[in-house]
Amino acid sequence: MKKIIFFILFLLYILPASAQQDPEYTYYMYNMSVVNPAYATGMPAMMNFGGMYRTQWVGAVGAPKTFSFFGHSAITEKVEVGLSLQSDDIGDGAKKETNFNADFAYVLKLGGQNRLSLGLKAGFSTMQTNFNGFVLQSGDASTDMAFAQNINSTKSNIGVGAYYFRDNLYVGLSAPNLLKSKFIEEKSGVNAFGEEAIHTFLTAGYVFQVTDMWKVKPAFMSKFVKGAPITLDVTANVLYNNKFEFGAAYRVGDAVSFLTNINITPTLRVGYAYDYTLTNLGQFNSGTHEIMLLFDLDLLGKGFDKSPRFF
Repeated sequence: MKKIIFFILFLLYILPASAQQDPEYTYYMYNMSVVNPAYATGMPAMMNFGGMYRTQWVGAVGAPKTFSFFGHSAITEKVEVGLSLQSDDIGDGAKKETNFNADFAYVLKLGGQNRLSLGLKAGFSTMQTNFNGFVLQSGDASTDMAFAQNINSTKSNIGVGAYYFRDNLYVGLSAPNLLKSKFIEEKSGVNAFGEEAIHTFLTAGYVFQVTDMWKVKPAFMSKFVKGAPITLDVTANVLYNNKFEFGAAYRVGDAVSFLTNINITPTLRVGYAYDYTLTNLGQFNSGTHEIMLLFDLDLLGKGFDKSPRFF
């Protein structure tokens, strides 16, 4: 049974025709640099760093583990740049994909607080597989060309995005990789799978000032991939005293989540999220854990008032 579960998990992450390939994030609203190259803060001389670690479907054989890191800064009032790293491992090294990208965003002022940022993302992706000891039901992995040998491949990335924002609102549309790279080519007349599908993300969030002490921020992210169902994450976070944040989320047809984080210092935020699986896969795992760390570096040492978009 464990081998069957492992094989199903593996297929879910590499079959472009039936499932999405990019990792899921519960704290997607704090991971925008990875998703949208046009993501902008509008805070010159401030560097933003963030990291997330997600261990998905804990207890399931070969369950995915994902790590992401980003650094982002506004160079001028109109130009922002960033770097991001994303590593996704499924099957304890059976398939590992790493994406490294640089972002460039140009911010247009639309009047008042309204701004529109247009962004470009460029970089590369590596895919590595390790099928040593991988046993199919036939008893011989070499009988399937897709598993006959390990893969170590590097492909280029290019992506685009748009991001409209003001202090209490953001709306983003992006495709972080427009190149449909094929990591596994046709061999010996066998059409093997491994094409990178184009993912399109639509994100939005708004901040309601309820009282001087309380803010509420509903948000959503929707993902579109050809040949796969549309995914939709809906989240509602509450902030108390600009320090404690908690909330809940629903990934339609997949999971419910609990989120919480705290500002340890004015520049350091730590968070945790737990997903409970609603599908039949929930019988084989004890949920998903996600840890978040955000750090802001004031390059001029003058302090700042962070937009409520970022809490």
